[in-house]
Amino acid sequence: MIDFKNIHIGQIIEKRVHETNTDMNRICTFLKSTPEEVEQMYTSESIDSYTLLRWSKLLEYDFFRVYSQHILLFSSVHKEKRSEKNKGKNSSSPLPQFRKNIYTKEIIEFILESVNSGEKTKQDIINIYHIPKTTLYKWFSKYNANPQRAKD
Repeated sequence: MIDFKNIHIGQIIEKRVHETNTDMNRICTFLKSTPEEVEQMYTSESIDSYTLLRWSKLLEYDFFRVYSQHILLFSSVHKEKRSEKNKGKNSSSPLPQFRKNIYTKEIIEFILESVNSGEKTKQDIINIYHIPKTTLYKWFSKYNANPQRAKD
């Protein structure tokens, strides 16, 4: 399982390389890198966005989504502060405005495991991550393998 709080993108990439059995020669050719540079990327906590895009294409995995999930889980705590800052400002930004948050399977598993392990209660999840109560309860009825541990 990916640690969405402390992302080490190099380790995640290396894990995906092993999953897909991607040959080092293919990686080096695609990234225009040496084997040493590739190994160095595996130990890096962060990678520039262009290189990450190349890795995503090569390994057919959206590594950017890992960061999106981090934002979804750990930046929503400041949602009220952001909305207060933006009150009265013109909201017509030239940047794309994204619709609803998209919860991936990994996020759902992370949330369910947090409750099932006793680390957080359902109310904690609702308060901390601003996940609607109905959404959370649907996840428990649909995905939870151990519902008796998830009681409030």
